[in-house]
Amino acid sequence: MSPPALCLEKIERRYDQAGSPLEILRGADFCLWAGQSVALVAPSGAGKSTLLHIAGLLEPPDAGEVFIAGEATVLMSDDARTALRRGEIGFVYQFHHLLPEFSALENVAMPLLVRRTRIPAARSAAQGLLERVGLGERLAHRPHQLSGGERQRAAVARALVTQPRIVLADEPTGNLDGANAQSVFALMLELNRERGTSLVVVTHDLRLAQRMDRVYELERGTLTERA
Repeated sequence: MSPPALCLEKIERRYDQAGSPLEILRGADFCLWAGQSVALVAPSGAGKSTLLHIAGLLEPPDAGEVFIAGEATVLMSDDARTALRRGEIGFVYQFHHLLPEFSALENVAMPLLVRRTRIPAARSAAQGLLERVGLGERLAHRPHQLSGGERQRAAVARALVTQPRIVLADEPTGNLDGANAQSVFALMLELNRERGTSLVVVTHDLRLAQRMDRVYELERGTLTERA
């Protein structure tokens, strides 16, 4: 049997607050296999984004281990973690973070160009994904020419263009109205199943969370799966 795409083992994280340690995560554990989706829900300030950053190799834990496809990462060099993150993990944020001076096509192709994919191949892959997310007629549009929902769809396409093993999304529909939030969320789930990626979504919306395979709650630093 293949190892989980992502596994967090006894993750601890604390910050110094006025000379006293503030515990954000206390022994957080969960594993996610290919094609599965997980929602992470908690009040603001509970540490959801910290957990996502640790899972995405953007921030080290104070204790515990992060496994990507069975490979331990905590003791890796910064360069090795960066290479693994670029190759295996895609990110979607609440704000799209598209570069304003570039078109939708150029923005989505960018992660491939960073990996030194040839320009024609990068543009072809980006165009295919933009068409898949309903933006085939918006390839040359810059972010300010796109609606909020369209910008977030472009951000989803950018996260998927490298064919990552894992997609981590931090409140990806938080800036959208109800209809656009439902549409973008449905698209992410559809692409998750279609491409066999592993999807972790941080969200405040319990209605959206309940559409995922599993739901975890983070409270007082402890991660618990909802029945």
